[in-house]
Amino acid sequence: MDFLMKHKTGARNRMDGKRMKPRIIVPLISAATVGALAVGGAVFMRAASQDDERSTSAAGQPSALSGRASGDNPAQWHLPIEAYMPTEKQRHLMAGARDGLIDACMKEAGHEEWTPAPDLPALGGKSLVDWRYGIHDANLAAARGYKPAAGEQEAYDRAAEDGAVDSAGGDETALKGCAEKADGTAPAAQRAGLVQQISGDSFEGSMKDPAVVEAFGKWSACMAKKGYTYKKPMDANDDVRFADPYHVSSEEKETAKADISCRDQNHVQQTWFDAEVTLQESAIKKNQKALNEVKKANDAAVARASSAVHG
Repeated sequence: MDFLMKHKTGARNRMDGKRMKPRIIVPLISAATVGALAVGGAVFMRAASQDDERSTSAAGQPSALSGRASGDNPAQWHLPIEAYMPTEKQRHLMAGARDGLIDACMKEAGHEEWTPAPDLPALGGKSLVDWRYGIHDANLAAARGYKPAAGEQEAYDRAAEDGAVDSAGGDETALKGCAEKADGTAPAAQRAGLVQQISGDSFEGSMKDPAVVEAFGKWSACMAKKGYTYKKPMDANDDVRFADPYHVSSEEKETAKADISCRDQNHVQQTWFDAEVTLQESAIKKNQKALNEVKKANDAAVARASSAVHG
């Protein structure tokens, strides 16, 4: 039996330069492209991210979103490298255009029974920065520890079950052919390698920043006073005792609450974010010409998708 699987938006299951539990699907640069096609034995899952607008300099080039931290919620913060990614609205436009072309192509090829798998709802982080540095919602932590909201997990699981395997609708050859045809008209959103590299390098490099190292030390000392022995914040998140995605123990909840309390007391997230901003601004300055080309390519892809949708 041929198994054909397609999701309207692409996989996002790994963070650049860092590890999160497999149950949490977080929106990150290193993930597969939005609108990507899944064929064969793997299911590609997506997590929604907040729409964000890019700022533009007087010269018409995207300006870095330097240290744009809106309030105390990391989900609303923006890293400079985001200026060189398509916005959420643009990603959906490209994905929708491409998917519509694939669906029409499959019907024209005689596969009238072809139906795409449903979109997977958001799970975990809602933006590039949300959960990038770990959990930060005290109310959610009290209820769910290091796991996503129960309703999100349930909705995600239902959608995954509904669309995980679609055995109807043709063969892989036809599907691949339709995907290639669609790419010629409305290509999927791409995450440029340079953008991925800057994001990953800045995350790894930020943990070596003296201010971040100091914040981690203070966090660890704070946790020790509460009876927990972790060196770094992500060590608590990655504790194997909390690995079961469908079980939230009282121990996990108490650990997560202590974790957030110590993060807040020692300004861990803001310090970490600030360090990344500095590193990204430097990398962007060194690679400005190449990044401008990435932005132009993104804009061109969006224009092609818009043309495919609106004619």
